[in-house]
Amino acid sequence: MSVVLTEQHGLVTVLTINRPDRRNAICKDTALALQQALADFDDSGQRVAVITGSGDEAFSAGADVNNLPELWRCIPGVGVVTDKPIIAATAGWVVGGAMVMHMMCDLAVAAENTRFSYPEGKMGFTGGMIAGLAARVPHKIAMEFILRGKPMNARRAYEVGLVNEVVPVGRQVDAALAMAQELAAMAPLVLRTIKRFVRDDVLPRGPSERMALTLSQLGAIQSSRDIEEGRRAFREKRAPGFEGR
Repeated sequence: MSVVLTEQHGLVTVLTINRPDRRNAICKDTALALQQALADFDDSGQRVAVITGSGDEAFSAGADVNNLPELWRCIPGVGVVTDKPIIAATAGWVVGGAMVMHMMCDLAVAAENTRFSYPEGKMGFTGGMIAGLAARVPHKIAMEFILRGKPMNARRAYEVGLVNEVVPVGRQVDAALAMAQELAAMAPLVLRTIKRFVRDDVLPRGPSERMALTLSQLGAIQSSRDIEEGRRAFREKRAPGFEGR
């Protein structure tokens, strides 16, 4: 079974992290599959995406310590930069790297049982991208959450502006779909322009986010057709025919 499920609902794409036996922990394969699914969404005629997790126990328990991913690959706006709106639909635990994924979505719906947690200070590890939370919610709230590592429930997350709606358990995807369908009916050029302005000119990018964006951009060159064509042309002592992809 695929670790990431893709469903189309009209002009809305729903991406589901599908590892319920591991609380939807993000392993290497999951990160790559979600990155590809986001890239496919960006290249398609679809207008809005919803990211969720299988079941109601966990949106995601974060990085799978038994098969560590390059987590930046599946972070919206980093692994795949898109001007299209992305909505998070959460239930249960949202931990570590999954919290970063949630933070980087444009809108969010949380089931009443959602618990946000960033325990990296207690574990001795961080990728650093969580620093961006201080640009999205009040500074002291962000620092308390990041530094103390105490879980935040859905109601508190709503109060501090981390989520837009809190709904009964099991209704999070339906509520996110309703929100997405509303956006999908609006002028896409307007929504994309506003999102791009906010992302590129309003919200600051921390050092980890900038580093991950650089890795993503360099990775696109390393996996391109042009680099293979350049190598073949060098071996064959001929002029390369680059395609720009």
